[in-house]
Amino acid sequence: MKAHLKLFLLALAALWLAGPALAQSYYVDITNRTGFVITHIYVSPANSSSWEEDVLGNKVLAKGATHRVTLTGYRSPIFDIKLVDEDGDSYTYWKVDVSKRDIVARPEHLD
Repeated sequence: MKAHLKLFLLALAALWLAGPALAQSYYVDITNRTGFVITHIYVSPANSSSWEEDVLGNKVLAKGATHRVTLTGYRSPIFDIKLVDEDGDSYTYWKVDVSKRDIVARPEHLD
């Protein structure tokens, strides 16, 4: 019985150590075609109930410009993305698979 317990504990420890190794890095290119300056970009895992911090920080995304957002340490490539422009209008994209698609923000995507 002790041998089975040791084997179980070793397997459990191996799974626990392998957990962080499953996390990956992703990126998404966000292009601003809204006609307004984007002042905030929020990206959160799709299963999150709140937005993570602004990935632009003190920068802005100018009209026509593209900004690459690198997302590290996540297990899934599915994210919700919210852009806020200089007028306070928001453009929200739900359940974006960033491994397959980038974002081109346009006026018709205004929330």
